[in-house]
Amino acid sequence: MNAQQRMERFRALRTVWHEPDDHAKGAVKADINVTPLVDVVLVLLIIFMVVTPMIASGVAVDLPLTANHSRKPDDGKDIIVSVTADKQIYVGPNRIARVEDLAQAVTLERRKFPHKSIFVKGDARVPFGVMRGAMDALHSAKFSDVVLGTEEITKKK
Repeated sequence: MNAQQRMERFRALRTVWHEPDDHAKGAVKADINVTPLVDVVLVLLIIFMVVTPMIASGVAVDLPLTANHSRKPDDGKDIIVSVTADKQIYVGPNRIARVEDLAQAVTLERRKFPHKSIFVKGDARVPFGVMRGAMDALHSAKFSDVVLGTEEITKKK
């Protein structure tokens, strides 16, 4: 190593070890740039806002409208029984072939999760007889904590 190479190396080491003042040429700025962090947080917020409505349990049905609606959030603590407009019955995402099998399917779910209540979502267009059959099947299985799902009537301004 010749003298000029040693001198360049010494200068490089001195600039690394020496704390330069704020006005020195080539000084490294140690400030945190929060703009990328804010961008990432906003993207995550948008993703959660889009995905959250899709997480709702059960099969999508058009619930009947009622004036006296008690609000109950979908907190995942219910066994969702859905009756669709085309007379199909679901427990969660699983289709039940016959209404007679509904009590057995709900009983199996209740054994897995004994503290969950039963939330029945019946489509507004489903015939009354189909809903009555589903409710009768749940009643014959001795389930006492059955809640019917409705939507609140919104007043137009």
